[in-house]
Amino acid sequence: MNSLITITPIQLPSVASSSANFVDQLTKALGFPREILASDSDIAKSWTQLPELLNSIPPERRDPLLARMCIAVSVGLLDSAINYAWNSAMIELRRKVREFGVAVVSEITDDPFSEKILSELQDSELLRLCLTLNLLTEDGYFKLDQSRDVRNNFSAAHPTIGQLNSYEFAAFLSRCIEHALNNSANPKGVDAKTFISAVRGSRFNEAVLQHWIVALSATHEAQRESLMLTLHGIYCDSTIGEEGRLNAVAVGKAFGPAFTAKTKSELIERHFGYISKNDNGRISASRGFFKSLGMLDLLGDSEKHSMIVNAAKKLVTVHQAFNNFYNEPPFAQRLLEITSQLTVPATAREEYVNSVVMCLVGSPYGKSDAAVPAYTSMVKRFTPAVVEVIFQLLKKPTTISTRVVAYSRCRKALKDLLMQIDPASVPTVVKSEYEKFIK
Repeated sequence: MNSLITITPIQLPSVASSSANFVDQLTKALGFPREILASDSDIAKSWTQLPELLNSIPPERRDPLLARMCIAVSVGLLDSAINYAWNSAMIELRRKVREFGVAVVSEITDDPFSEKILSELQDSELLRLCLTLNLLTEDGYFKLDQSRDVRNNFSAAHPTIGQLNSYEFAAFLSRCIEHALNNSANPKGVDAKTFISAVRGSRFNEAVLQHWIVALSATHEAQRESLMLTLHGIYCDSTIGEEGRLNAVAVGKAFGPAFTAKTKSELIERHFGYISKNDNGRISASRGFFKSLGMLDLLGDSEKHSMIVNAAKKLVTVHQAFNNFYNEPPFAQRLLEITSQLTVPATAREEYVNSVVMCLVGSPYGKSDAAVPAYTSMVKRFTPAVVEVIFQLLKKPTTISTRVVAYSRCRKALKDLLMQIDPASVPTVVKSEYEKFIK
């Protein structure tokens, strides 16, 4: 008979009054006001909330960083506490990727991936990878991405711009626990390893094909898009048998008509990557994949598409880094130079608009002033089709929409951006939304 395992709930000791006296005496001895640390009230509230939050973490996922977090809370170092909590969450997400399979990640992303690359990923890149692998839900991704901004600006990891109170600390820790430390794979997601193995295997009959179509239809957009790219990679792999290639095309055809601009964008980039490497075998196979899905017309603008999208993605990466205010200008200027000479293809509009609007709207703490002239020049050249994409992005759970909803500074920045657009360039379909934002 199996015996039940009893887990003893965490019970933290009381914070002794001597600790508070020690903090008072220490700050006084150093000549600093007591207010440089959390107040006694915030310490007490945070300490009271900790046991319930910690007990929601499975024992096997608790690490020494959480003990350090508790000690930091006990003496009022909430900025250090959130840094320990964040690092613990990132360690857990890396563990989830390892458990998923480092070797399988390259199958999905079509990029080299290794333990070394995993360990060197920036936090923003790790979050995006976990969303793609379905290790994070869309909701979890956006909440942790917001927490990443909090960690970068209010923790001991970097110079802070202010202090958190007990409620903000509890909300931060709660998100780290819910979406990283106590999070299982999204139940509606597809087991990517099983899917890839099935596609590479024997020819799908109708029942098996429908099973995978239903499963892929149910998963979130980020994973579905990544697996569509995986199908392209499988089709272009010369070591894959004909049955596997036919499986890839069969699944791809089911979703081809509904491919998003982002999926088409990524497919074109991969095709251009084969061209740049002069990989004739993969180039030919890639064209066959596009032909089978009825998308050959996408390849005409592949070169200029790739230039614009690569420049836009590099700009977003720099924008999301901690020192973006200083590093953005040359990347913004590069994108301006490219788009001044080329017409932005329809498949590249979303990436292009997303990068320009995200950077010009900025974060709650501002934008890169030195890069503003480049962004302004691009905004003034927005065509009606490009303007329409702005409002499409605002309706989706994007970084732009999240910032605009959550922060008044970003809402005002969006209004300023829209007012730089010639009203004659605003298409009728978004005219009412445009007028609402500029009021």
